[in-house]
Amino acid sequence: MRKYEVMYIIKDSVEADKRAELIAALAEIITREGGNVTKTDEWGMRDFAYEIDDMTKGYYVVVKFEADNKVVSEFDRLMRINPNVVRS
Repeated sequence: MRKYEVMYIIKDSVEADKRAELIAALAEIITREGGNVTKTDEWGMRDFAYEIDDMTKGYYVVVKFEADNKVVSEFDRLMRINPNVVRS
């Protein structure tokens, strides 16, 4: 398995309890597919360098994990279709 690091940004309008559920659900995608999350680092709310979809800030999260290529592909696919994830 290879080591990966992914940063993703959650919409600033997501409430704290829902945000925690989303972070746990995204980590669960990795473990469900056979990967291993080694560290989740929440950077918190930060301003964007430029406006993204009429938003000026978002909640940054960095996840370090070990996984195979198929896990990364599935994680990326599910991140792209999640309406609460701005970028990854």
